[in-house]
Amino acid sequence: MSLAIFDLDNTLIADDSDYLWGQFLVNKGVVDKDYYEQANAKFYEDYKLGNLDIEEFLQFSLKPLADNHPKKLYQWREQFVQEIIRPILLQPAFKLINKHKANDDTLLVVTATNRFITEPIVNLYGIGNLLATTPEFLNDKFTGNFKGIPCFQEGKVTLLQQWLDQSDEKLENSWFYSDSHNDLPLLKIVGNAVAVDPDKLLEEYANQKGWPIISLRKGECPSHHLK
Repeated sequence: MSLAIFDLDNTLIADDSDYLWGQFLVNKGVVDKDYYEQANAKFYEDYKLGNLDIEEFLQFSLKPLADNHPKKLYQWREQFVQEIIRPILLQPAFKLINKHKANDDTLLVVTATNRFITEPIVNLYGIGNLLATTPEFLNDKFTGNFKGIPCFQEGKVTLLQQWLDQSDEKLENSWFYSDSHNDLPLLKIVGNAVAVDPDKLLEEYANQKGWPIISLRKGECPSHHLK
């Protein structure tokens, strides 16, 4: 029995849910198309380059939560999950998750994308543990701020350590699956780091370190790397 940790965007799903949620809001006319689309694309490019100012991005991305009634937001989220997310779920991801479940491993998703977006997606995969950036919710509405620290880069390590302190899980023999070089701080401390459909920088680093490189997009279960 081990701890199996998964990134979400471009790892368990075949795109980035944070970016897609922004585009979904643009297409529904909830936000200003020209401004939001341009800013959303720029932040996503900064993320891919490793230059994202996470607090600036969260100020941008959480504002629509504060600007709209929670009831309407949850309706939109349900539509988003059904229409946008379900088509990009990956069957090999289900197989990999089930392999870990068969080993009685504890499953955990650790993602920078905020909990409002990611919680229903993680539930679709049957994973009960989630560490994510948490939008602040006060007096029956979202404030546009976030609680605690962002679950991003070194923040993922900090939040995981806090979670481990409150659980019986250990990093010894643990696994972490990710596509992004932004997750190198966490990949470096787990027992088994696995690059999943990695970006160029992560692929190069994984090759240097001899980490497994797998694909969850090519229709095969990569469970051969599990003992």
